Amino acid sequence: MLKKLSFIKSLKQIEILTASLFLISLASFAQTQNIFTNEVKDITKKYDSIWDSSKETIVFTGSSSVRLWKKLEEEFPDHQIVNSGFGGSQASDLLLFIDELILSYNPKKVFIYEGDNDLWSKKRPANVLDTTAEIIRRIKADNPSTQIILIAAKPSISRWKIRGKYKRLNRKMERFTKKDAQLNYVDVWNPMLNKRKLITDIFIEDGLHMNQKGYDIWYEAMKDLVNQP
Repeated sequence: MLKKLSFIKSLKQIEILTASLFLISLASFAQTQNIFTNEVKDITKKYDSIWDSSKETIVFTGSSSVRLWKKLEEEFPDHQIVNSGFGGSQASDLLLFIDELILSYNPKKVFIYEGDNDLWSKKRPANVLDTTAEIIRRIKADNPSTQIILIAAKPSISRWKIRGKYKRLNRKMERFTKKDAQLNYVDVWNPMLNKRKLITDIFIEDGLHMNQKGYDIWYEAMKDLVNQP
């Protein structure tokens, strides 16, 4: 009888623990969603009024390095560009909002910049690539002909101390894209260096985000991929 009561008690403890873990997971999901929900709504609201569904679309998305590219649409006037970058995001956040920020525009091409904040948050390069691969899978499931371009994690003054992790992620992304003709990789790491030293006058005061000189480097690195059919 005592053994039976002990077994029942153990089952109840397991049920309580399982329920607690589920609630923690749910709360974590809701917190992540709440952090970016309003920003994502603002992005979709903006393009609801200007996006033309009859035209081919190129989506640039990812974290603040994309969001702050203020002259992006101006620099590619022959294309319909959607800039759905959202500041502070990680690859997992882009996956969460993939419908709103990518799939809803049925893009011909998607340029993705994620990994910068992931690595700074101590995620491993392999984990970032796994999440990126799931983003790619979702895009291709929606439209197999979409071209997907992964933008290398950029160097910066404020995060230079973990440059080794950035270089490992970039190598992994480059190797990954070579396995599929629909994928491309844009190297912005090396163009932002002078030999092995970081070019420092391409950043604003925070040492992380770029000024127009930095975006001029990005433009040169990406223009051919944007303009090719």
